[in-house]
Amino acid sequence: MTPAILAAERAKVAHRVLSYEHDPSAPAYGPEAAAALGLSPGSVFKTLVIALEGAPRPGALAVALVPVSHQLDLKAAARALGARRAAMADAAAAERSSGYVAGGISPLGQRKALPTVIDASALALAEVFVSAGRRGLEIALAPADLARLTNAVTAEIAKKNE
Repeated sequence: MTPAILAAERAKVAHRVLSYEHDPSAPAYGPEAAAALGLSPGSVFKTLVIALEGAPRPGALAVALVPVSHQLDLKAAARALGARRAAMADAAAAERSSGYVAGGISPLGQRKALPTVIDASALALAEVFVSAGRRGLEIALAPADLARLTNAVTAEIAKKNE
């Protein structure tokens, strides 16, 4: 049981936990999860920890969730979170803040709650899949529940993979 699953259970949110055998040689965790579980890459969201500049707290970390089929638009994420700029956070800082290992960072049950933005495409889905806090483990829940549990805003923050 991970902190992410416990957070969903404590909140009495309807959810499903899915697992698959993680391949350590996989080039990217999100697409691997989608393929292994037979899910649309547009419904599997990757959890990205970003560092904000010009935010209410300079150097603050935040979380951005985008479909694994897309990339994060850092400028759009910064705007959505009221910052001047955003950059990808250092993996060690992301792990320290979240309490999870890179590749298994969940937006739920993080050690320290961070400002969160979810790509607006999630709102069109019946359920979204995010890391459940461990490589090879996903949690499915309604986008509205994900937003509520993470106190997230939604905005168009995804762009097509280049």
